[in-house]
Amino acid sequence: MTDDFNSTASFSCQKFKCSARGILLPFGLEACMSIQLRAVLYFIFLLYLFLGIAIVADIFMSSIETITSRRRKIRYPDPTENDKYLTVEVRIWNDTVANLTLMALGSSSPEILLSIIEIIGNRFEAGELGPGTIVGSAAYNLLMICAICISAIKAPETRRIKLYSVFMVTSFFGFFAYIWMFIVLSIISKDVVDLWEAVITFLLFPLVVIIAFLAEKNFYVSKKIDMEEEEQTLILTPPEHDENGSPRSFRKNELLQFLRDLGQTTNLSLEDKAQLFAAKLSESMHRSRMQYRIQGSRMLTGGKSLFLNLPDKLQEIYARAIKPQPFDGCFPTDHELASRKSTLSKIDMIDDARVAILEFASSSYGVLEREQRVTVEVVRYGCTNSVIHFRLDTIDGTATAGEDYVKLSEEFKMERGQQEKRITIHVIDDNQWEPDETFFVKLSLPEGEETHAKLGSKTIALVTIINDDEPGFIEFEESITLVKESIGKAEIKLVRSNGADGRVSVHYRTKDIDAVATKDYEPAQSEIIFEHGEISKIIAIPIMNDLEAEKDESFAVELYDPTGGAQLGKHIKTVVTIINDDDYKTMANRMASLVQVDMDKLSVTKTSWGQQFRDAMNVNGGDLETAKFGHYIGHALAFFWKVLFALVPPTAIAGGWLTFFVSLIFIAILTAIVGDVAAIFGCLVGLKDSITAISFVALGTSLPDTFASMIAAKNSKTADDAIGNVTGSNSVNVFLGLGLPWLIAASYWESKNLPFTVKAGDLSFSVLVFSVCCILSMSVLIIRRYASVFGNAELGGPVIPKYVCSIFFICLWIGYLTLSGLQAYGHIKWHS
Repeated sequence: MTDDFNSTASFSCQKFKCSARGILLPFGLEACMSIQLRAVLYFIFLLYLFLGIAIVADIFMSSIETITSRRRKIRYPDPTENDKYLTVEVRIWNDTVANLTLMALGSSSPEILLSIIEIIGNRFEAGELGPGTIVGSAAYNLLMICAICISAIKAPETRRIKLYSVFMVTSFFGFFAYIWMFIVLSIISKDVVDLWEAVITFLLFPLVVIIAFLAEKNFYVSKKIDMEEEEQTLILTPPEHDENGSPRSFRKNELLQFLRDLGQTTNLSLEDKAQLFAAKLSESMHRSRMQYRIQGSRMLTGGKSLFLNLPDKLQEIYARAIKPQPFDGCFPTDHELASRKSTLSKIDMIDDARVAILEFASSSYGVLEREQRVTVEVVRYGCTNSVIHFRLDTIDGTATAGEDYVKLSEEFKMERGQQEKRITIHVIDDNQWEPDETFFVKLSLPEGEETHAKLGSKTIALVTIINDDEPGFIEFEESITLVKESIGKAEIKLVRSNGADGRVSVHYRTKDIDAVATKDYEPAQSEIIFEHGEISKIIAIPIMNDLEAEKDESFAVELYDPTGGAQLGKHIKTVVTIINDDDYKTMANRMASLVQVDMDKLSVTKTSWGQQFRDAMNVNGGDLETAKFGHYIGHALAFFWKVLFALVPPTAIAGGWLTFFVSLIFIAILTAIVGDVAAIFGCLVGLKDSITAISFVALGTSLPDTFASMIAAKNSKTADDAIGNVTGSNSVNVFLGLGLPWLIAASYWESKNLPFTVKAGDLSFSVLVFSVCCILSMSVLIIRRYASVFGNAELGGPVIPKYVCSIFFICLWIGYLTLSGLQAYGHIKWHS
């Protein structure tokens, strides 16, 4: 009796459920486990595998970033001097080509490899998990990622797609790819993929890349391809180099201006100031889609951030004194360039004589409230023999449209030969005292104007409405002023705020601290007069240059005895510090070196295995000062994967290519295991492979992309990095993720004179439902771009409209899953 029982138990444990579903799994030790326990363990294992894939994909994307950031030297005619050439370094890889090839391969590698591994593991017979994951991932990317990005941006900020022609090309192919899949499986040769169909599917991949590249270059609207924007910027402002000849990430004059803007706060160390400047550079620097993808993975795993995180003690200073407040996400940062007008016009005449440059004549304007109007001026450089249309839109700052000024949102025209246009904005004078208030005017080009006009650097103008119902307060603009000994005169700015009515004056005098009057500076005691409406004045104090090495010395300038009803403000005293020129240069050079060290830490390129293991074994890459609780949780969960994948060769070896191939092998291994785990998990809980693929697997492989797009939506100036690549990835998934395995399998069966069978079934229905969702979602994005109620942009905008759009996209995704599930289980009859 006992022997019979043991025999029965042994037999039942050996024939456990779903034991034949995987290529590598299941494990023998789970034979006698309950189905419920096995399902839970497989689900946890699946999530842990997704975490591992996210980490190795981070390394894979780092190798791609290293590869695509390689540069080459070019010689270009110097726009300022004849018969001279500039040598500049530009990127070898075009952004569009990189995004549609290596970037798409990086973000979609799990889905693509899953499809290839499944078809090879099934002895060249088609499965449901790979194709289903590709369609499910496309649905999630287009619907859910768009929904998240639309609502992630703080109202009323917006983000528009800049390379719209490229977006439209990839959108068409992103839709056509799935229609083509349906045609192949259900119409041309039902349930069979012929070799020629597989070849065409695969060749559509390079075709998309070529057409998108030509669209970016305006090939379809201009016979002359535009010069790379990066080349134009480099020619105008060649990068500076440090003492070792390495290019800096910034210009020294930017650093010096930052020190002046910071006010030379005395309680900050040089290292603190360097961190603040590096944080400012990090926030404003251009980032590629790959960098956002890497940052998305590191958010999940507690890895080292690509954004500079400041310690708590510096966060408040940065937010208050440095960080620019965003009012609208579409405008670029205003970088003032020396001699921009003459140089830029020459560059554009060299580049394309038909292109005009539009920008504001000034980046700031002031108006007395009683004048009830302010005139802003838009100027044109370069080509003047065409009619140019442009838009002006006002954006609230502390001033509110309808209460303080009349809102402007209008299109204007600049006639042939016209080089400037003045536009009047009306200001509301309420005869009540108010503090000075500001609003912004944004310059943009209507759709279609980009082909023969471009925007310059000054695309946002600040307008200050100066209260003129009171005499106002007089104070120094800065409480600390830093000057070089050789400067000649220290110019100290006085400002008159919260009123400009009447003629007022204030007295000032100098006082020694450790600088000595008549020896280090000329003492002064005088009166300065503000006429009616004047809001600023300059006090000039001569500085003595004795050509002797001295330590830094300071004196004070203080205000007293205001007249005409004016009052003194908060800063009635400023300290002027005279710095020895050599010390000043030494300090600036040392700080520049510290800033470059901080910026180098943000690089994705790893130089050694030791660096990789240090980053892998430490929370937040070793930056414990800024690590949060979430970093520790993510690091604890991902520790095994981080240490394991630290074995991958560093990206500094072989230009990143060795890292590329080794990490791709790791992704392939993990993807093969994911295929087994997903199939067995679906079997244990009673899900068909087609449903497991479009839900669990698609969601798990797309999670890093979700974080990447959300980060890009918040930090990028355009929507290209957030959603512009979604459509491109979707088309690449089909043309490469299905085209390549179809080509392999069709070639194999062709050699045996047998057809390659691919059952349309659930897949064709899922594709059809997704295609309908694709049409609806793309229609909404197009409407958002042209409808003012949505902010004339694909992302962001007013609160209620943006949330309505997000909810609509989420409902489409839920509807897609629901309809696909109902059809898969026979509740919807479908005959492909």
